[in-house]
Amino acid sequence: MPKILIVFASMTGNTEEMADLIAEGITSAGGVAELKQSMDVDADILLEYDAVMLGAYTWGDGELPDEFLDFYEDMDNLDLGGKKAAVFGSGDTAYDQYAAAVDLLTNKLRERGAEIVQESLKIELNPSAEDKETCRSFGKQFASTAVSLV
Repeated sequence: MPKILIVFASMTGNTEEMADLIAEGITSAGGVAELKQSMDVDADILLEYDAVMLGAYTWGDGELPDEFLDFYEDMDNLDLGGKKAAVFGSGDTAYDQYAAAVDLLTNKLRERGAEIVQESLKIELNPSAEDKETCRSFGKQFASTAVSLV
């Protein structure tokens, strides 16, 4: 089974809840998901997995949270060519740039050569009951893509 890494940053718990639900979806589809907080790992950990997912909330006016900045900058030293990837995060439509951190992470993965295999998932604030199922489905879909890797 493919090993899938989920690296995330969460302040209020919304993005962490998304990560947990996505991991549930991956596991239900037969994948193995490992969750790590962005401030606890170095970016080169991405090279150790078959596929990767990044998740972050958006801070301020469309910025990455501080706890993701070192990881994000360290990605500049990586060649992620051939790596399957996807991005998710929580946001607040009260801001001009809704969940812009998701877009920043998606662009960085593409710059480094990763293949974004599904549209990013953005959830308004904390996941509703419907959003929770969407997160699980997001994980299942990603796992199905990753299974084709092995």
